Amino acid sequence: MKLAEAESTMQKTVEATQRAFNTIRTGRANASLLDKVTVDYYGSPTGLKSLANISTPDSSTILIQPYDRNTLNLIEKAISMSDVGLTPSNDGTIIRLNIPALTSDRRKELVKIAAKYAEEGRVGIRNIRRDALDTIRKNEKAAEISEDEARDRQDKLQKLTDKYTARINELLAEKEKDITTV
Repeated sequence: MKLAEAESTMQKTVEATQRAFNTIRTGRANASLLDKVTVDYYGSPTGLKSLANISTPDSSTILIQPYDRNTLNLIEKAISMSDVGLTPSNDGTIIRLNIPALTSDRRKELVKIAAKYAEEGRVGIRNIRRDALDTIRKNEKAAEISEDEARDRQDKLQKLTDKYTARINELLAEKEKDITTV
């Protein structure tokens, strides 16, 4: 694994961690809360965004308007079965999700979930570093690169690892702030 390839993969890991953070609710309505919801549409799992228009008219409501009214009950069932933790209310044409205010206990749980996602991201980055280090060492043993060049690449790799780990820590701090502020 080359350094550019390692950096690209680390960037993708940070982006995946950011998407995971977006699925954690913070007490404000956000359409990205429903990113992981899939609906069993004609026998195949389909993302909710493909089946409906999702909007947030105010800070405590998410409106879901299906493109096909026949999918209304399927969407309602998928949201109820998901781990979003919201109860859908169906009025026959749209589904309304009311976002309740978070309790302090629930805020603590969400901070723990965010910390878990951040740790998964950091582990991913360390795994990328390990794979790249293995490649550098193999190249050195095969005499494809010199010992000095191997050290330089290892130093650059460590700097990349530190950079992307710090970025995940920044994202975690932002998410914790979003969760804990009322």
